[in-house]
Parts: sequence; structure tokens; C-alpha cells
Amino acid sequence: MRAPGRRVPQHLGGLLIVAGLVPAAGVLVLLVGRIPLIGRLPGDIYIKKRNVAVYVPIATSILISIILALIAGLLGRRG
Repeated sequence: MRAPGRRVPQHLGGLLIVAGLVPAAGVLVLLVGRIPLIGRLPGDIYIKKRNVAVYVPIATSILISIILALIAGLLGRRG
């Protein structure tokens, strides 16, 4: 039972979700380097000039987005 006058903020649930997703994304970034082909797909752009290297993982981002959408869809059907 809560004390009178104390309310839980409405955005607390969203804040907790984001607080959980940020470390999970960090772990995912660390593990992606160990998976073969991830980061080296044909649609990924890598430009290296003298002192500058630019990497734009377009195809990898699309692939990860599709996989996460499929997982979310499967989890959403169960609940």
C-alpha cells in the first residue's frame, strides 16, 4: 500500500524499458563482431581515406531490424 500523496510517474515504465535496452544493445554490439558475415554484407558501405574511415552498415541494420521484428511478432502472438 502506498503512502497518501505519493504517486508513481506515468513514464516510469518506459524509462525502465529504455534502461534495460541500452545495456542489451551494448552487449549486442560487442557480440556482432564475432558473428561471421555480420558487418560485411554487400550493402554495407566502408570508405577509407587517409586518416578517416567511415562505416555505414545499411544491409546489416536492415537484417537486424527484420530479425528483431520477427522475434517481436512471435512474442506478441503468445501474450
